[in-house]
Amino acid sequence: MKSIKSLYNIGHGPSSSHTIGPERICLDVLKHYDGDYYKVILYGSLSFTGKGHLTDSIIKEVLKNVDIEFSNDLHIEHPNTMDIIVYRNQEIIGHERYYSIGGGAIRRRGDDWIEENDIYPHKSFEEIKNYCLKENLSLYDYVYHFEGESIKDYLKEVWRVMQEAINIGLHTEGFLPGKLKVKRKAKALLYSQKNKVSIELRLVSAYAYAVSEVNASGGLVVTAPTCGASGVLPSVLYYLKDVYKYNDQMIINAIATAGIIGNIVKHNGSISGAEAGCQAEVGTACSMAAAAYSQLESGQISVIEYAAEIALEHHLGLTCDPIDGYVQIPCIERNAVAAHRAINAGNLAELLTSTSLISFDTIVETMKETGNDLLDTYRETSQGGLAKKYKAKVEKELKN
Repeated sequence: MKSIKSLYNIGHGPSSSHTIGPERICLDVLKHYDGDYYKVILYGSLSFTGKGHLTDSIIKEVLKNVDIEFSNDLHIEHPNTMDIIVYRNQEIIGHERYYSIGGGAIRRRGDDWIEENDIYPHKSFEEIKNYCLKENLSLYDYVYHFEGESIKDYLKEVWRVMQEAINIGLHTEGFLPGKLKVKRKAKALLYSQKNKVSIELRLVSAYAYAVSEVNASGGLVVTAPTCGASGVLPSVLYYLKDVYKYNDQMIINAIATAGIIGNIVKHNGSISGAEAGCQAEVGTACSMAAAAYSQLESGQISVIEYAAEIALEHHLGLTCDPIDGYVQIPCIERNAVAAHRAINAGNLAELLTSTSLISFDTIVETMKETGNDLLDTYRETSQGGLAKKYKAKVEKELKN
């Protein structure tokens, strides 16, 4: 498996596969070609939801002199496919096809030079668990052992950016960009005085909304494992620091543990909504947050595994159908719900670990198969589900 640095990318939202990935693709093209004009053709999810995800904006920012075409062709190798044709003095000097494969990672057709070296020798949770038990290591010790001490500094920066996103989101009001006119809610949630609402519900929701609203605005966030799911893990960790007073080093250890869970899903399943629906994004984020919560509250590998399994299991089949392609509805609310589910999964796992019958590896495999069975319309195309219903509602209202 790759370094968890590949999982925890720091970049601008609202979508790791639709903004961070395309930005890196454009920058990679500029390293290899000296063009004076570019034509970009977007396919699949990049085409159907590109405008709402600000894909065209980030491409224009990087390439400058560029025309962008949104293709309806679905006969493509990957749902996030992007062609770049490079011109110099009105002649084509390059034609490359890239894939934005989730979490900001990219691949170029016919070439594997973008691939990073494997850091970890193990490929499944079972293998990792057995190694840790044999060597008397915690999951975060396992990370530090194979990544080296430098990963701790990187995770400190990850935690800093996560906290900064929460603080920015909590102090920003108004509306999110785009035609949906979604009102920012993080600050209102933080200062809500409704007596029947628990402190945990109010604070965790406020923190999740804060990060998700920063992400939806194109602000700086951490993919955990993606931009669209970037509010789940930070909100749980910030709550635990704020209320339970866990220190930063403990939080960083929990982030390392969560990284192993996300890495396993990325390696054996998918973290891309365009490949496997939102179960791959928010479902994985919930699983990572549940593992982090259990690392802090229990520390037992068996509890961590069960918490991660519960969290992912109960997101199976979750579709990715953002309205008008914006990472706003249902994405932001979904981050908050998943954050609470992560805490519940952690608590339930601690009570019932001895009764667990399903391994984490089994649920990852199941999620991948479920994602393959989802119709294309439910995989980040805004062509089905809630997005389709909302579009029909708007069209009906316009006719009347």
